[in-house]
Amino acid sequence: MDLQTLLILAQDAVTNSAIYALLALSLILVFGVTRVIFVAQGEFVSYGALTLASLQLGVMPGTVWLLLILAGTAAIMETIRLFASGARQELPKSLAVLLVPPLAIAGLVKVCAPLHLPLGWQVLLTMLIVMPLGPLIYRVAFRPLADATVLVLLIAAVAVHFVLVGLGLLFFGAEGVRTPPFSDAQLMLGTLSVSGQSLWVYATSTVFIALLAWFFNKTFYGKALRAVAFNRNGARLVGISPHLAGTVSFAFASSIGCLSGVLIGPITTLYYDSGFLIGLKGFVGAIVGGMASYPIAAVGALLVGFSESFSSFWLSGYKDVIVFTMIIPVLLWRSLSSTHFEEEE
Repeated sequence: MDLQTLLILAQDAVTNSAIYALLALSLILVFGVTRVIFVAQGEFVSYGALTLASLQLGVMPGTVWLLLILAGTAAIMETIRLFASGARQELPKSLAVLLVPPLAIAGLVKVCAPLHLPLGWQVLLTMLIVMPLGPLIYRVAFRPLADATVLVLLIAAVAVHFVLVGLGLLFFGAEGVRTPPFSDAQLMLGTLSVSGQSLWVYATSTVFIALLAWFFNKTFYGKALRAVAFNRNGARLVGISPHLAGTVSFAFASSIGCLSGVLIGPITTLYYDSGFLIGLKGFVGAIVGGMASYPIAAVGALLVGFSESFSSFWLSGYKDVIVFTMIIPVLLWRSLSSTHFEEEE
C-alpha cells in the first residue's frame, strides 16, 4: 500500500465516519429519552435520498403518502384517547395539530414537485417531508408502549423497521438512485483530491453536531431532554412531559437520518433497504459509547469508518463482517465492567 492509496482510504473513512457519528448521536438520543433501540433509524437515510431523487424526477414521493397515512392513524388514536378520557373539548385543537401540517406539506409538494426547483430547494422540501415522519412514528408505534420494557420496545422497533423497508420497496421500487452532488469542485491537498461533496459532508456534520451540543447545553428544551434521559420519573414530577420529549427526540432522529441520506446520496448508490446496514454501523458506534456518551460514540464512529475503509482494501468481501465483529469485545467489556440494576419501571 503506497501513500496515495493510504490517503484515499483515510479520506473515505473520515467521510463515512461523519455520517456514522450523526446516526450514533441520534440513536443515543432516542434511547436515552424513550428507551427505544431505534432499529429503523437507517430507513430515514434511504428515505431522504430516495425522496430527493423523486423530486428531481418531478413526481410526488411516496413518503408524502406515508406522512398522510401516519397523520390519519395518529388522529384516530388521539380521538379514541380523548373520548376515553372525557376530554372531548381538546379534540379540535389536537386534530388540527396532527392533520394540518401534513396536509399543508402534501399540498406544497403537489405544487412544487413538477416545477423542478433548484437542488437547494429540493433538499429543503425533502427535509420538510421526512422530518415529521419521526414524531408520527413515535405517536403511532411507541407512545402507547411508553411504559413497556426495553425488550417490548425493541420488538416494536424491529416491526417498524420491517414495515418501513416494505413501504420503501412499494413507494420507490428496487432500483438504486444516486443524486447530483451539491458541488463539482475539487480540493487538491498535495496529491490527494477531495471532492466538493465530501467537503459538504464534513462541514454539515460538524455544524450539525455543534448546533446539537448548543441545543442540549444552552436551551430549555435541550435541558428538558437531558433531564428525561437522566431520570424519567423525576422529570415527570417537575412537570416535564416524557411524551413531548419523545416526540422531539424522534424529530431529531428523522432529521439526522434524512440529512445523512441527502449528504451521501451523491457519493454512493442507495436502495430502498440500504439504510439498514448504514444504521447498524452507526449503532456499532453508539454501542462503543455505551448508548450514553456522545464523544465516545463519535470515537466509535471513527473506528467503524476506518475499519470499514481499510478492510475493504484488504478483504473487501469481509468488510461488513469485520465491522460488526468489533461489537463483540465491546459488549463483553461493557457487560463485565458495568453494574446491573433492575428496571425502575
